[in-house]
Amino acid sequence: MNATRPAPGSQASLREANRARVLGVVRQHGPLTQVEIAAASGLSAATVSNMVRELDQAGMVGLSRSIRNGRRAVLVSLASGGGLLAGVAFGERDVRVAVANGSREILAQQLMPLQADHVADEGMERAARLLADLAETVSSGVEDISAIGFGLPMPVDAISGEAGSDAVLPGWRGVNVTEAMSGYLRAPVALDNTANLAALGELHAGALRGVRNGCYLKFSYGVGAGIVINGDVFRGSAGTAGEIGHVTIDENGPICRCGNRGCLDTFVGSRALITSLAASHGPLRLKDIVTRALGGDLGCRRVIEDAGRRVGVAVAGVVNLLNPETIVVGGLMAEAGELILGPLREALDRCAIPSAAATVDLRPAELGDEADIVGAIHRASMLSHTNISIS
Repeated sequence: MNATRPAPGSQASLREANRARVLGVVRQHGPLTQVEIAAASGLSAATVSNMVRELDQAGMVGLSRSIRNGRRAVLVSLASGGGLLAGVAFGERDVRVAVANGSREILAQQLMPLQADHVADEGMERAARLLADLAETVSSGVEDISAIGFGLPMPVDAISGEAGSDAVLPGWRGVNVTEAMSGYLRAPVALDNTANLAALGELHAGALRGVRNGCYLKFSYGVGAGIVINGDVFRGSAGTAGEIGHVTIDENGPICRCGNRGCLDTFVGSRALITSLAASHGPLRLKDIVTRALGGDLGCRRVIEDAGRRVGVAVAGVVNLLNPETIVVGGLMAEAGELILGPLREALDRCAIPSAAATVDLRPAELGDEADIVGAIHRASMLSHTNISIS
């Protein structure tokens, strides 16, 4: 289990522990003054004051005036109508979960590796356990989770709530994820593609802020896109918009795992890149290719540059069709920086309509590998505000 919490013993870890202790005391005893919290928690008055201020700013506690022992006092209580927002984002080989407060501030998150051939029940059960653990770390419980944003790296049917393809995670094909996951945690679930969630995350907290028409390109083990139109993520009629990895670029090309020939993924997906280097470099992981390329390995650099050019040709079609103002590139391959962005930009300039290419801003993502989990929290917040309840 690979935790992404602050390092034990660090100032951030100590502050998180103190904040959790204050929340735990208020949850256990009800509204208290800061003096009473200090006595019950064993923390100093100054520490309690700082933690209450942070919790109040984060919307996790409420402050109200009262009278205690004949004197005016300020009571600290759990924020009314609060609850936790949960985010779950599956990759092909891992799952990241997070819990946040009502202000969408992430309080804790965790990453766990998974087998590529895991089945849906196993994945959802692990995600539910991780969320329960995280809820406890912020002195809450799973019953406090009010909504869940849930992402999969595959086409999903937003209408039925089902995973719509067996090309990436075959063990999820046809599973009604919204129904099953809400059964695990008794909270409503919003299902989405992780590229859409990453676009949503970058739209609200990253490189797409303020963009009305744009695109998030997730370039990792495969290629996907989250499309932003009129300031919102566009999902299409059934939630499957943005599958740029399955645009045909060579109708006589290799068979894709989706069943078609010559999809973009068959040329730039992790399997294609790893296979192309197998004879000269032996077995590698995708991250190894990026690391070696950044270190100057000529073969790995060539493979990444070629991939960038091919993706640029496909992105040119998006630019011609939608005329976006900004394209943000994220995912593991984006860690190669200009090694991937340079060739992508050159191909885009060469293949797109000159006027459209001249006005599009190609830039790296800002949120890194947290973009989809940030987006998942936003999806949970949107769902929570609809006041849907699970009986």
